[in-house]
Amino acid sequence: MKSGFVSVIGRTNSGKSSLINALLGEELCFISRKENATRRKMNVIIMHGDNQVILVDTPGLHESNKTFNQLLIEAAKKSINECDLILFVMSVKDDFSEYEKFLSLNPKVEHIVVLNKIDLVKDEYLLKKLAEFNFNAKIIPFTNKNNFYKKILLDEICKYLPVHPHFFDAEHTTDKTLKEVAAELILESIYDNLSDEVPYFCEVVVQKVIEKDNETTFFADIITDTNSHKAMLIGKEANTIKRIGIKARKRLQDLLGIKINVKLLVKQKKHWYNDEIFLKQIKLSN
Repeated sequence: MKSGFVSVIGRTNSGKSSLINALLGEELCFISRKENATRRKMNVIIMHGDNQVILVDTPGLHESNKTFNQLLIEAAKKSINECDLILFVMSVKDDFSEYEKFLSLNPKVEHIVVLNKIDLVKDEYLLKKLAEFNFNAKIIPFTNKNNFYKKILLDEICKYLPVHPHFFDAEHTTDKTLKEVAAELILESIYDNLSDEVPYFCEVVVQKVIEKDNETTFFADIITDTNSHKAMLIGKEANTIKRIGIKARKRLQDLLGIKINVKLLVKQKKHWYNDEIFLKQIKLSN
């Protein structure tokens, strides 16, 4: 029996969350085509035979001088040496310099390079990309379009894990609370329903969860920084906030398999992303 923590590292939009969802077999992690969508580390628990693989979904590596983004970057960097193994995820179309940037962080544990999205290229291109790496690097091609690659990657991961009892109940898929999972999926719905910069200036706080008459209701606040953003989130005749709630409710129902209701309230808090006390309260700062 083996059990260990595997930090999933890579630039924004390299496909980290999609890869984790593919290995888990369900849509747990927040996915968006917009950059810097993942904000918190999430432990995703996968059983592979008798072995327990705990994948740590991290914010994407990127460069920024903003206080809020710096917290995300530091969280990702911190996770590099707080694990048993690193999966460095890069798109098959990424420049080799992305891998060099990762190496410059001086990881102290072993790593596997996951060359993601190989379904986007022909075999000749893939072979050329593989040839760019030093022969000492461990590289696993991957696509979430084909389950064949799932077993190969999980088999390889387990080779690096220590012999250890399971850290979590084998029936659990994450260590996050129901409130935390709901907040992530509501935020995902905001990214899906609003364009441009608005989602980046939003945060979600689930205030309470009520279970009654075979229905679970989530009461959540959407925090944004300006009244204009608040108006955009609500939309004309409250159409936008309705769409956000509908998408979040469907995601939660699909994930939890129970009847869900989502009640949303939009609140304005100027420059919340620079408020250290607030960021600590919502677990975006240590």
